[in-house]
Amino acid sequence: MVIYFSGIGGVGIGPLAEIAFDAGYTVLGSDAEKGPITEQLAKRGIAVIIGQDGADIARVHAATPIDWFVYSASIPDDNPEVQFAREHGIRTSKRDELLAHIIKEKNLRLVAIAGTHGKTTTTSMLIWALQQLNVPVSYSVGTTLRFGPSGRYDTESEYFVYECDEYDRNFLHFMPELSIIPSIGYDHPDTYINEHEYKNAFLQFMGQSLYTLLWEKDLRYLASPDIATSYEAYDDFMDLSRFQLTGDHVRHNAFLVMRALQRILPEIAERQIISVINSFPGSGRRFEELADNLYSDYGHHPTEIAATLQLARELNDRIVLVYQPHQNIRQHEVRSQYSKCMELAEEIYWLPTYLSREDPNLPILTPEELSAGLTNAASVHVADTNDELWQHIESARSKGKLVLVMGAGSIDSWIRQELVK
Repeated sequence: MVIYFSGIGGVGIGPLAEIAFDAGYTVLGSDAEKGPITEQLAKRGIAVIIGQDGADIARVHAATPIDWFVYSASIPDDNPEVQFAREHGIRTSKRDELLAHIIKEKNLRLVAIAGTHGKTTTTSMLIWALQQLNVPVSYSVGTTLRFGPSGRYDTESEYFVYECDEYDRNFLHFMPELSIIPSIGYDHPDTYINEHEYKNAFLQFMGQSLYTLLWEKDLRYLASPDIATSYEAYDDFMDLSRFQLTGDHVRHNAFLVMRALQRILPEIAERQIISVINSFPGSGRRFEELADNLYSDYGHHPTEIAATLQLARELNDRIVLVYQPHQNIRQHEVRSQYSKCMELAEEIYWLPTYLSREDPNLPILTPEELSAGLTNAASVHVADTNDELWQHIESARSKGKLVLVMGAGSIDSWIRQELVK
């Protein structure tokens, strides 16, 4: 089967392309621009086309007919490649349908990690632990990994570990044997029009799962007396001192990974599981160290910002935060939640919001408007990705301060480019 991935450099599509490639399918695809994932795919021998004007997919289809066209949720319906696929009767879907097909065809047992925050770290940690315990595993995670590709199909595996995103209701296409939910809090207003819809989606996901692991605080958040599934909910304030990992939220994620492994591998001693988890090297864009005193993180929600700053303060008392908000539509929902989330930062450089999948009727909130309600608003400097900002970053690093760059937009690629100049 020939599968063409449109948006192949995305954090959801890229790993799926690798899985399909490993599973024996003919894989190729396109993206608007190069990035870490397109480079990773090219190194593996997967053909990646840069540009999506429709000419390349027509050429590919004429030479070798495409059987399945998979496209990213970020690609609009009027995209030339989407239009070409539909006009030529090619089977067309988003990523969830193909992944569900592969899981079923290969008879894999699904372990799904869902939640508003902590999905990527928890998924990466579980993959790492299974590999260190010599358990073959197939997986998909929405980031680059330091210890392997973003997506993999292992012919010897019994389990498939999946970072199961709630955006676009993706996670409702799956029936996991085991689900892990690290954290829940309203997000993605472009998919869920209100918080009630968001909660109901998670309740439905739990109902589709054979067994779920989560925290009591998130169970209280869902506020439903009738959850149609078996689950374990854990005390939010338990002792996590056995986990020698930096960051309170990372240690909470580690506990859920331990409990999942105890269900999957009951024969393995708890001390061995904890030892393996404590050796976790981290994942890309999750408090990733780029250079001395310089870290990059994908977080772009107030809850994630507060948690990552807490992690950073375990390493350094003087933190400089460079923050790029993501999506204007999201900023209208979360602006009131910013007030205390940056209190652990000594200085804050606030960039304009990275725009993606926007409602044209909403006014664009400025950095000044978004940061006005911060308890430490006096520490905020409005900035942009230019030489002046880079000089501020270099100055802070030279003084021994830890610079934390956060955002899901262009900020990470910019900071990496500045480092290699």
